[in-house]
Amino acid sequence: MVWDLPAQSDAAVISSNFGRQHQRKRLAASATALPLNPAELEVPYYLNAHYWWAYIHPTAVHVFERQWLVNLILWGNYARLRDAVMAEIGETLPGHTLQVACVYGDLTSRISTRIAEGGLMDIVDVLPIQLSNLRKKLPRNAPVRLLAMDSSNLNLPDASYDRALIFFLLHEQPSQYRERTLSELFRVVKPGGKIIVVDYDLPRWWHPLRYVWRPLLARLEPFALDLWRDEIAKWLPEASIEICKEPFFGGLYQKVVITR
Repeated sequence: MVWDLPAQSDAAVISSNFGRQHQRKRLAASATALPLNPAELEVPYYLNAHYWWAYIHPTAVHVFERQWLVNLILWGNYARLRDAVMAEIGETLPGHTLQVACVYGDLTSRISTRIAEGGLMDIVDVLPIQLSNLRKKLPRNAPVRLLAMDSSNLNLPDASYDRALIFFLLHEQPSQYRERTLSELFRVVKPGGKIIVVDYDLPRWWHPLRYVWRPLLARLEPFALDLWRDEIAKWLPEASIEICKEPFFGGLYQKVVITR
């Protein structure tokens, strides 16, 4: 059940179900739907083990929610990658849009301003602290719902979204979680809809970061090099789909657009 409640504390988790039609309209107007029990959602082990310092620790949001720092981590490419997403989704977004996982920076708030009248954007994340941080960044009365869910087990109806975005999440996930996340996206996006993925890729042989960044990724983000070794298509469900890939910054990053 979706609860149409005013914003409460940062510990609140966001509701996980689509509600009835009249509830959905009220949620779109209020921008957030808050949950009843944050303890019900289990945080995946890989987040606790490897990413507590970036997303879970109370200091993490304070440290990393800085545009200049996100840009630095991405070697000066944040704006370029964000703008590539904005160009891909277009000027207006009718229907339903899904973003899987909150991101630092202004990407989501910018997307929310493009939701067409009557449209709705859902953002899912497994961490209450990230959802609470995002809520503070969204424009007032943005047509957005924040939903507490594990990306590998979305409590959402089949074929209910016109498009979905996943921005620098896949490299953080172990292979089995990555496969399940993409399978869930494939399930909830309508036939003919787009799944937009932005993440790491294998840099060209001449790229100096191919040799400098590899040991750092292996140390700090132990699953990231999977995306250097294999194409994202490896973790997609077997089906008839169209995949378009665009490299950025000498191949260190990629935008992959999957059309259902």
